[in-house]
Parts: sequence; C-alpha cells; structure tokens
Amino acid sequence: MSIVVNLDVMMAKRKMSMTELSHKVDITMANLSILKNNKAKAVRFSTLEAICKTLDCQPGDILEYVNDEDNKKKDL
Repeated sequence: MSIVVNLDVMMAKRKMSMTELSHKVDITMANLSILKNNKAKAVRFSTLEAICKTLDCQPGDILEYVNDEDNKKKDL
C-alpha cells in the first residue's frame, strides 16, 4: 500500500507557487519539496491542517491511498 501526495495538483488548481505556499504555511522549501515529491515518510497533522487551510481543500484532496496490488495489475 502507498500513500500518494497530490500537493502539486492542488497547488496548480489554486495557482500557488511553492515559494508562496512555503511562506504562508511557514514550512521550509526543502520540506515542502520532500512532501510534494512523495519522499516524505510522515506529515504532522498541524502541517497538513495549515496546507489545507491555505489551499482551501480537504486532506483527501492532497493525500490518496493507492493499493500496490492494483498498480502491479496495471503494469501487466
């Protein structure tokens, strides 16, 4: 099982740059990049809350569960 971060999709929908989101959420560009590029192992609820508030979205708009078995079937 995998959790996919669709932060880039929501940022594009809201026409917000990483720099702008970084400043509004008070998160470093490096940490935001790790999250955006699906490299994060965890995310604090306070960070997720700040991102959702800034982007006016729900956590489910950013985080998506993807079943690895479904992905393997698609690759065949």
